[in-house]
Order: sequence, then C-alpha cells, then structure tokens
Amino acid sequence: MSVALGTTRPLPVRSTPIGDPGDLLAALPKTAPFAWVKHGEGLVGWGEAARVDVPPGPDRFTWARTWLTTVFEDAHVNDHVRTPGSGPVAFGTFTFDEDATGSVLVVPQTILARRNGQAWLTTIGDAPLQPITPLQDPGRISYGDGSLTAPEWEHLVARAIRRIRNGELEKVVLARDLLATAEHPIDIRLLLARLAHRYPDCYTFSVAGLVGATPELLIRRTGQEIESLVLAGTTPRGTDPADDLTRGAALFASEKDRYEHECAIASVRDTLAPLCSSLTTPDEPELLVLPNVQHLASHVTGRLADGASVLDVVAAMHPTAAVGGTPTDTAIKVIRELEGMNRAGYAGPVGWIDAHGDGEWGIALRSGIINGRRARLFAGGGIMANSNPAMELAEAQAKFRVMQYALEG
Repeated sequence: MSVALGTTRPLPVRSTPIGDPGDLLAALPKTAPFAWVKHGEGLVGWGEAARVDVPPGPDRFTWARTWLTTVFEDAHVNDHVRTPGSGPVAFGTFTFDEDATGSVLVVPQTILARRNGQAWLTTIGDAPLQPITPLQDPGRISYGDGSLTAPEWEHLVARAIRRIRNGELEKVVLARDLLATAEHPIDIRLLLARLAHRYPDCYTFSVAGLVGATPELLIRRTGQEIESLVLAGTTPRGTDPADDLTRGAALFASEKDRYEHECAIASVRDTLAPLCSSLTTPDEPELLVLPNVQHLASHVTGRLADGASVLDVVAAMHPTAAVGGTPTDTAIKVIRELEGMNRAGYAGPVGWIDAHGDGEWGIALRSGIINGRRARLFAGGGIMANSNPAMELAEAQAKFRVMQYALEG
C-alpha cells in the first residue's frame, strides 16, 4: 500500500522474539526485498505497509521525519523485543543531490532481524506469507558505457584537477556509471547473497531497487550513542601478499590520500560537534582491507546532546567530504557542472530507522540500480590537486568489480 502524508491508516504492529532464523537473506521472497546485513546480522524485510516518495529540496529530511512521525505515532505497537530495530521500521534511500527525485521511505509488512544476540519477527497487519522461490541466475551479462566513455571521464577528471589547482576548491569526488544488461531478469536476492558472502565486512543493502555493499557507515544511533566510519583514500588490492602490503604501506604514507582523509574527518567532526555532548575522533587512520580495495578508515564515536533521531543526524551529515568534496558546497556545484549525470541514490544515505529514532545509515557506495534485466552501476573517487586521471579511472574500475561480481558470480 502506498500512502501519502496525512492519509495514513493505523498500523497494527507486532514484534516477537524467535529462535535463530539462520541466513536472513535466504528468507527473502523474490518480490521487492529489503535488506541491511553485515556479518549475518541486521534486518531484512518484504511487503509494503506504507511507502512514500520524498519530495526533493533542501527540506526533504524534515519532510521525511514528519511523515515517519505520523506513520509511527498512528501505529498500534505490541513489541515484546524492545531493542533498536524492533517495532515498526522504515527502510530508506535518499538521492545524492537534494534537488533530484527518487528518495523513498518504505515500512515493510514483515521484518526478520538478528542483532546483538537477539532475533525477532515483526509483522504489520495480516502480513501474507510469501513463497520462497529458488534464486535465478541472470545469465550472460553485457556492458555498455554509461553517461561517459572511459576517455571522456578521464578528460573530466583532468578538468576537475585544473579547477583544484586554480584554487577553486581542494577536493571533488567524481562518479561514473556503467550499464549492464542481463540475459534474464535480475534476481536481487542472488546479488545480495553474493555480496554478503564476498564482502562480509560491508553493509549489504537493498532498498527500492538500489542494491549494493557499502563499507562506509554514515551514522549508527543507539539511544544517545552514535558511531560513524569515515573512509577516504583508496588503493587496489595487490597481486600477491607482498604486493598487498606494499600497496597498503604506500596508501598509508601517501600525502594525497592522507590529506584527503583529513578533509573527510574534519567534515564529519565539524558537522557532529554541534549535535554532541562528547565526540571522539582518532589521531591516525587505520587500513580497512576489503577483497577488492584498501581504504584509510577512521572510527568516530559520540553522544548526542539533544536526542536527535538518526535521520536528523543523517540530514546534518550529508553530503560528507568523503562523497562530495572540500569545501562541500563548492564541490557539489562542480559535480553538477562537470559530471553530466544524475547519481540517483548512489553516494546518498541508505539504511533504516525505527520508531524511537534509532537506526543505521550508510553511504550507498559499490552499488547499482536494478530494473528488470538492466542494472546501472556506479563508482567514483576523490580528486585532488595531484591526482592522475588514469589512476583515478583504474580506481573506479576496481570499485565497479563489486557489483560486476554480484551480477556474474
């Protein structure tokens, strides 16, 4: 059922503890699955008790919270679990650009969850049983250029570098897309299963056709406690263990990548500090090693001062310097001028929020938009004054491999 603000019907909600449900993703039916899973824990859902397309514009997060408040306050909740993620939950995806359409919030009819040693089932109304059908392979995959060819994108990066060297800005994150066409309709559940198996340290997600595995946690709120994982600075994995160590050491020592990371941390610190009574950021990043790339990573923790919901914190943080640039406002203008495409939900916030304002939201990286037999894949990287267009293209190609693996196996 699709509902609009002011026309919602009361939602009878029941959350019940259950035994170990096993593989959460294996429980998903084929139709429009929702997922947020890492290391086998998280939430999956199906069906739609309520759904809304969030209007674009600078007030979209405020509009979304108002809509959610109406839906959640009207719900008749019988929650025997009482933990973050129990009771009614909304999954959401917001576009990278506030002026773009495509932001969506959905309250699933059924949610199956496992978090922190607990497992539960949430149902809304008379949620019908959905048959579990075998996963379907998409068959042969063919690829075509997206908005720009590879040489055109390298030229775009070169133009951005010139603007940075001219002093207009310090960093801009540029993205590119790749179009994939499958022989058969693409089964989102198969992509989720492959991503979760290959990238267990990432958050495997599916919301309204946006599917991916992101390493970057934008914000987690549990009560007043918040946590964020900042990633900026990337290198491909090596060809062997020795090469891997060499590449990791070079990334850690890279002046360009360290400065890029410092810009990202400063952006998060400046955004979160006014919202928090305490905030902790590390003095040095660490290496996050994934199957396809290595990142400079920093864990940020804090305590909220005024009880803001996780969506309020998302609104304050997006877009971060890690996915926009520095200064961010200038970088967003440059992206709009140079990139030549609509990013849709790529590099935008994706995640879930419950009726108490708790939740987890990531940045939709390593992702694609799935529509029938077609997929639009996205990748990008931070451009600095000493960036090399060919190396930036290679980095983007390495990031594409995440979703290409999901499609091809």
